[in-house]
Amino acid sequence: MALHFLAEDATLDRADASLAEDAGTAPSGALAGAAPGDRVVLTGAEAHHAAVVRRVRAGETVTVGDGAGAWLTGEVDDVAPKRVSVRITHAASVPRPAPRLVLVQALAKGDRDELAVQAATELGVDEVVPWQAARSVSRWDAAKAAKGVARWSTIVREAAKQAHRAWLPVVTAPASTRDLAARVADARVLLLEPTASAPLSRVELADDRDIVLVVGPEGGIAPEELALLGAAGAEPVRLGDTVLRTSTAGPAALALVNARLGRW
Repeated sequence: MALHFLAEDATLDRADASLAEDAGTAPSGALAGAAPGDRVVLTGAEAHHAAVVRRVRAGETVTVGDGAGAWLTGEVDDVAPKRVSVRITHAASVPRPAPRLVLVQALAKGDRDELAVQAATELGVDEVVPWQAARSVSRWDAAKAAKGVARWSTIVREAAKQAHRAWLPVVTAPASTRDLAARVADARVLLLEPTASAPLSRVELADDRDIVLVVGPEGGIAPEELALLGAAGAEPVRLGDTVLRTSTAGPAALALVNARLGRW
């Protein structure tokens, strides 16, 4: 399989001179108009990763994406430590998956929440929501929240690139329990709760509403949180007869949902 790179710090050089005014620094989504014959020039950290870490060579076939659906195949034609040029041979646009899969991950001690975020990204999550649950040992104040979201975003980016994903998941600002309750109006909110009677494997997933999987911290979702979310319309579900760690419950649920949706 070809190496894959994210072109957030790229420039797009058009083969068609009439489109030259569109060339320039490419923000997320700007590679959607790329065509065979164009060149994508990786710079910055991604160029360093390609040239120095992955040691790509001229003539090698790679894929390049922008995290917003553009999927380009091309041949490396020039390599320098801070600049890698790729001539596009094939360009495609990958539709955004529907329904969207959302992981609400409670903050956890150590790196358990980060492990969950990494695995969830590899398994196809579209949005990650940090949750300051009542029983979360880890607490984020305003300063920690900014650093935490940045850290999770970095984890998501690297995991999405490793998994060759066309769409880069979004990491939102931390949510409160009331924020989660408000999502029930336009999403299917499923609470992963070991004491629930309904198994996730039997829940109907018949529409295109977002599927929101809520994972509690080490001590589980507190009774008052279950009551508030349940009153709003969230549905408690369980993953078998065992109790999973907060780092594995979300990824396990995502794997099951992917199979139920026919994506695997």
